[in-house]
Amino acid sequence: MASVTEQVKESVKESLVGHEEPQHGHPPSQIRSEFEKHAVKDEESGEYYMGQKEFVDAIAPEDEDYHKIKREQYTVLFQIADQRRESRINLQDWAVFNNLLAKPDAEYEIAFRLFADPVTGLVDFNEFKEVYSRNRTGLAFDWDSDWAKLYVGGRKNRHSMTYPQFAQMLRGLQGERVRQAFLYYDKNADGYIDPDDFQRIIQETASHKLSDHLLQNLPTLCNISSGSKISYANVRAFQNMLREMDIVELVVRNAIAKAEDGKITRLDFLNEAARITRFTLFTPMEADILFHFASLDQPTGRLGLTDFARVLDASWHSQISIQDSTRQAIANQAQKAHAESESFLHDVLVSAHHFGLGSLAGAFGAFMVYPIDLVKTRMQNQRGARVGQLLYKNSIDCFQKVIRNEGFRGLYSGVLPQLVGVAPEKAIKLTVNDLVRGKFTDVKTGKIPFKAEMLAGGSAGACQVIFTNPLEIVKIRLQIQGEAAKAASREGEVFTKRSALWVVRNLGLKGLYKGASACLLRDVPFSAIYFPTYSHLKRDVFGESPTKKLGILQLLTAGAIAGMPSAYLTTPCDVIKTRLQVEARKGETAYTGLRDAASKVWKEEGFKAFFKGGPARVLRSSPQFGFTLAGYELLQGLLPMSGGKTSDPEPPVQSAAGLQEAKSPLPYLRSRNALKIILDLDLGFGRFKKPVEKPGMFGFGIKSGTAAKAEEEK
Repeated sequence: MASVTEQVKESVKESLVGHEEPQHGHPPSQIRSEFEKHAVKDEESGEYYMGQKEFVDAIAPEDEDYHKIKREQYTVLFQIADQRRESRINLQDWAVFNNLLAKPDAEYEIAFRLFADPVTGLVDFNEFKEVYSRNRTGLAFDWDSDWAKLYVGGRKNRHSMTYPQFAQMLRGLQGERVRQAFLYYDKNADGYIDPDDFQRIIQETASHKLSDHLLQNLPTLCNISSGSKISYANVRAFQNMLREMDIVELVVRNAIAKAEDGKITRLDFLNEAARITRFTLFTPMEADILFHFASLDQPTGRLGLTDFARVLDASWHSQISIQDSTRQAIANQAQKAHAESESFLHDVLVSAHHFGLGSLAGAFGAFMVYPIDLVKTRMQNQRGARVGQLLYKNSIDCFQKVIRNEGFRGLYSGVLPQLVGVAPEKAIKLTVNDLVRGKFTDVKTGKIPFKAEMLAGGSAGACQVIFTNPLEIVKIRLQIQGEAAKAASREGEVFTKRSALWVVRNLGLKGLYKGASACLLRDVPFSAIYFPTYSHLKRDVFGESPTKKLGILQLLTAGAIAGMPSAYLTTPCDVIKTRLQVEARKGETAYTGLRDAASKVWKEEGFKAFFKGGPARVLRSSPQFGFTLAGYELLQGLLPMSGGKTSDPEPPVQSAAGLQEAKSPLPYLRSRNALKIILDLDLGFGRFKKPVEKPGMFGFGIKSGTAAKAEEEK
């Protein structure tokens, strides 16, 4: 019972003050479900476990691309998950491995644990070198080089490496491997090697990270300069481009986004790099290398994203024929069309659900503040030209007299048209605002200019007048009937109370839009002030972000504050609108239009008259938004959409072919990146060698007797 109470308290707290969304890790239930999905049962003990095959199935989905790093190579990671060296892992081992994957530096820590002693938490050089040698398939690495000594010490002073030291060594290891290989093939010691030798070096050290297009055309690097050989400067420039692939792609995307035809030149690339980078400056040779490989089939020199994809995207396949590409594109289009049709239907249902909830919530908010709106209308309609004509001293006096003369029901005179008009008014206002904001919002940054925010709000206010003006004039005519009835009885006249339907018939279509110009003059600036203010309050004051959800209290406060200047500053327009829409009684000033009403109010009642009902407008607009929002949040919880998602879908990422954001599960991406780091040591990792029994070592290739025996039996 106590736990339930605590959960309720926590839920209420999150609803009121908001909460941060978790960014990393997996809930225990998800970890358990993934384990149970792939685990097999031990018939003797009845326990569930994962072997190597089940482990690979869990972290490496079959539908991913494995033409660079083979799927079976993911068994390397099984050695890390198998902490007890039993060639199987249980639920606890799986949970520990998933927790490791959730760390921000998971890729390097996985590589570290492959070689580290589980007791000391250090990488012993001799053990590391032994495992490395056992898995080596390419050229030998000189661990006595000056570079290696800086990390592990000389022969007489070898030392173990901590995690930060080991990770930093891995960071520069590939570059040192390339340097040593260059020296090996540079037989004449003149700083040049043959193109075929350069291709061999890169294939042995980085083929797991480069596209087929790049690997096949490596020998052509000699063509960027005179001569038929490749210099060490060429090799270093090529290496630098590999290390900065992510920065290169960012520069390319930014430059192409600014190009009218979606294509850029070498000069465009260097200019954009100078704009967005502070310290990573690309040399002329590095830029030459990038454009050389990207433009092999595009001699014009102007390149688009597809051209760069063949260089920057390792998943680019050279084996795919044009026919296969066409068939795949057609299949993708058909699948996309089917998905879009389902998505469209779902979006329609979601919109209808939101519209219904918004209508109910809007009606609730309008009903709660309606008495304030009635007082506001009475105050604005009150003339001050003749002595004794003032019925109300102020808003409080008006409120008291309405209750005394008309009863509590008098506070809700004309409420029905208001409730009817809330749905279309709120719907069109919010829809137009979102539509216009979307047109001016930068897709990449999510930012929108302030002028565009005001334009969006103003457009929303202008469109809503189509619905609100007829409903407002009917509402106002009904709101002042009690006041008119009292005036008629005082003068001995008979007053007939009219219904909303009678008012509509009497006004006609043209009459329903009387005062529309004043309504526009009020609603356009109101929305132009309100929406940008509300948006900036949420983001800049209360810190709303994709990972921080605001609570009801914070949203109420933002809405209330935004409504204050919006409501008060537009009061003069509201006064004029009210005067135009109210039917003038005998002896009262009549108005023929917007300008006529403004000039007569100024002459007869002075400047203060333009702000009659201003405080009431502020008191109405702020809480009305609050009640509407609170009602909407409550209804969402009480009436959730069947089959609806619990969170907003992520916006689609617009990418060119070959340069797309990864859509795979994060654990798989982390595992893949960790393997890339491990393969930087040598591509032989993941290709099983003869097992060696050696207890105490937490590294690949060193197995327990049970594991060795199991592999021999295979």
